[in-house]
Amino acid sequence: MVTEKRALLAGLGASGGTRAEQLAAALQGRIRELSPGSAIGTIEEIRQESGLARPTVSEAIRLLRDRGVLEIRPGRGGGLFVADQSPVVRLRHTLLSVAGEPSTVADAIELRNHLEELIDVGAARCAGEADIPALRACLDDMAAAPDWDAFLRANWALHESIAQLCPNAMARAVYVGTLGHLTSSTAHTTDRDADAYRARRLRIHADLVEAIAAGDEDAVRAAVARHNHTD
Repeated sequence: MVTEKRALLAGLGASGGTRAEQLAAALQGRIRELSPGSAIGTIEEIRQESGLARPTVSEAIRLLRDRGVLEIRPGRGGGLFVADQSPVVRLRHTLLSVAGEPSTVADAIELRNHLEELIDVGAARCAGEADIPALRACLDDMAAAPDWDAFLRANWALHESIAQLCPNAMARAVYVGTLGHLTSSTAHTTDRDADAYRARRLRIHADLVEAIAAGDEDAVRAAVARHNHTD
């Protein structure tokens, strides 16, 4: 593990781009040496190994997942694994191929809102006690975010973590594909409204996580309704 850590850290300074992009490149180099289905580790292990913040690691993992080179398996025995070219991976690539169309972000928001209840109720039905700390850690990242961009990155990381708990692989692929489009576009609030808006959004997401933790499907649906219609 010490040798692997040194190799990963060395790779972080070898290319341009953001820290997340550098980490993704370093991890992709490691993945090339592995066969489909091989375990890569967990997000927490990668965080400790790289020394980078959780949102940065989550963004790097998202980049690799969107490229179809790794998959995230939730629950006991889960983690990061080398992906094969399954129909779900090919579907994700199809979603990414429309990224240049002018209406992509608006389409992604509409599609994600329609899928939100399906994804979150599925997570509530399947989440185990061991899955909840990671969701609460994302909430902590949202609360501690120093600026709006960091808040959004932590927000997307939370939604992606929730999606990985949903058993519907096809819905999960489409939903996560929409997040890929949304993370490339940053919404803004006015300075006057930013703090109040962030507080409202954080409260809604905290309610959603607690509803999922309790397995309370009615509370999940109520939280999703507030999530999709609170501005």
